[in-house]
Amino acid sequence: MRAPAALTVPGDVLVGASAAGWPFGVRATAGLAGASVLLYWSGMALNDYADREADAVERPGRPIPSGRVSPRAALVTAAALTAAGLGVAAAAGGRRALGTALPLAAVVWAYDLALKDTPLGAPAMAAARGLDVLLAAGPQGRRAAAPAAATIAAHTGIVMALSRREAEGSSHALPEATLAATAVLAAGVAAAPGARGRHRAASAALLSVYGRTFGGAQFAAIRKPDPRRLQRAVGAGILGVLPLQAALAGRAGATRVALPLLAALPLARRLSRKVSPT
Repeated sequence: MRAPAALTVPGDVLVGASAAGWPFGVRATAGLAGASVLLYWSGMALNDYADREADAVERPGRPIPSGRVSPRAALVTAAALTAAGLGVAAAAGGRRALGTALPLAAVVWAYDLALKDTPLGAPAMAAARGLDVLLAAGPQGRRAAAPAAATIAAHTGIVMALSRREAEGSSHALPEATLAATAVLAAGVAAAPGARGRHRAASAALLSVYGRTFGGAQFAAIRKPDPRRLQRAVGAGILGVLPLQAALAGRAGATRVALPLLAALPLARRLSRKVSPT
């Protein structure tokens, strides 16, 4: 289930809660962050189930084609984690949280089983991460959290564009385009109105970490866009959402959220050396 990548998921919920003014309270928001992780893991297990035939050719070492996990076990795991995620969301936030958790789960299943290899694949994955941000915003806070949700969704779309070619490599044009999109995204966050002076400065500093983390890997892929470097760029994009989330939380004045998110980056990097996040 690519366990290290799950470190990037609670930040979505925390960013949405920060932007919306913590409508569920701190304790319930923590529960919603746990529900988000469960739904994310369900998607990872379901992804391996859906990709089992392609992985047998392209990645025979993956759990299902290698025989370590049966297809049925992967599917049951995905269903159980989805049920657990929805149950935790209901317990933490009631109907208000389920109003977002149910569509989020539906998008996850639709992406893995039907949309992944279609033109709707990348938008579906981006929508899932955007809904994740809105999970703890509540019905009344969705408007306030919408810019942060759109930012995380856009970042996800960029990572998805790179991941499409991570197995076979690409031309230089792909990482050039995604790097340009990353720069535009970061500039948009930096220029967005509303943040006070010190919060804007903190956000800018965190955005520089985001740029070095994700942008640096994309620059390396431009020089040589082979599968190895593209996979590194995709991995950097998955982990790079942490400083991006921290920057968004910093803009909202939530320093107590931003600093732990940034501190999680080196831990996620260390764990990703043992379990690939892609």
